[in-house]
Amino acid sequence: NRPPHVLVMTATPIPRTLAMTVYGDLDVSVIDELPPGRKPILTLHRWDNQRLGLNRAIRGELAKGHQAYIVYPLVAENEKLDLKAVEQGFLDMQKVFGPEYHVAMVHGKMKAKDKDAAMGRFARNEAQILVATTVIEVGVDVPNASVMVIESAQRFGLSQLHQLRGRVGRGAEKSYCILVRDYKT
Repeated sequence: NRPPHVLVMTATPIPRTLAMTVYGDLDVSVIDELPPGRKPILTLHRWDNQRLGLNRAIRGELAKGHQAYIVYPLVAENEKLDLKAVEQGFLDMQKVFGPEYHVAMVHGKMKAKDKDAAMGRFARNEAQILVATTVIEVGVDVPNASVMVIESAQRFGLSQLHQLRGRVGRGAEKSYCILVRDYKT
């Protein structure tokens, strides 16, 4: 029984890892429990026409002192794709939740210093809502965030949804991932 000379770790079993396991010489060890003190994340589906109730639920979590992510598949509106975009979502969230709550925005077309500044504001709870694209998919750890809303959820793959969902539930509070879609899609 020799010690391993390669250790491959992944939070999401991506196809490359699965292929290496099936066709290579890798053994699989699964950690199937949450870290101590964490609660399971409740994943819900909502239609776009249930927006008022969704906004009430977000407001309820913000009133408890928690924070929320709102994720969009596009940076800007696109004539070919009838999908919500982060730039318009940012303006919408400011109208719905401001001035009581502060909204920050991050996306891949922003300068690194601007992205870092917005992420810092969210991490310090100076912004209670972070409107973003999938740039927050990995490497973001804000334990106070208890809500993840994914707009046009049908546009994301299962691995992306799993990674995005993993941004909440990092603290001891009950957390929610809400997948939103339109009837037309």
